[in-house]
Amino acid sequence: MGGQVLRLQDVAVRRDGAALLRGIDWTVNEDERWVVIGPNGAGKTTLLQVAATLLYPSEGIVEVLGERLGQADVFDLRPRIGLASAALAERIPPEEKVIDLVLTASYAIMGRWTEEYDSNDVTRAVELIDMMGAAHLIRRRFGTLSEGERKRVQIARALMPDPEMLLLDEPAAGLDLGGREDLVRRLSVLANDLRSPTLMLVTHHVEEIPSGFTHGLLLKHGSVVAQGPLEHVMTADNLTQTFGVPLSLDRSAEGRWYARAH
Repeated sequence: MGGQVLRLQDVAVRRDGAALLRGIDWTVNEDERWVVIGPNGAGKTTLLQVAATLLYPSEGIVEVLGERLGQADVFDLRPRIGLASAALAERIPPEEKVIDLVLTASYAIMGRWTEEYDSNDVTRAVELIDMMGAAHLIRRRFGTLSEGERKRVQIARALMPDPEMLLLDEPAAGLDLGGREDLVRRLSVLANDLRSPTLMLVTHHVEEIPSGFTHGLLLKHGSVVAQGPLEHVMTADNLTQTFGVPLSLDRSAEGRWYARAH
């Protein structure tokens, strides 16, 4: 088992009197791949923002990559954390070319100006874009891409600085069935690669959990319903409690999960 990359101890987040998270204890080790699952409004994105050092807790202790939030310089920490989210995508200039968008991640900026890039950076950017199945888009502008293409390019960008943690906030949201399956397959390859960073993925669909993910945290109303190895956490009873409707759960031979109401 690898060392700890994230530790939350009795963490709460409150906004305008509402508790978005409460009493969260969560430890993530470097060789683990976590999915955070729960209904809309459960606090999943808030939890990911805390892990990404973008949000400070109202209570509790947060340690990210060995540094304690509130005592560490987050501007040193953030380049070590890859993040792909809808909020981030909205800030991308639509005229930005795909190759430039991925390249600028090395410098934690958006929008290429007159920077000169090392040939190794260019090579890495091209390899990551290719790995995400977007090599044919390399000269396209971000604003012309489909939702599925945008998601794949964003993940390539998040991987560019060689982060120690990769946080994916609902990466398959808004995708059609073909786009979702393509993305889940690529994330499975990433999850099964020992060289990949620690992965944390947020979703509210069990069908979007890629094979190769090892652990799960189920959230409801800002509190943990269950957490631990996926095969222990992913039960019909736990999902029923999390989503508030009676659910049955199946798993395919390839390791994918499927839930339905009954």
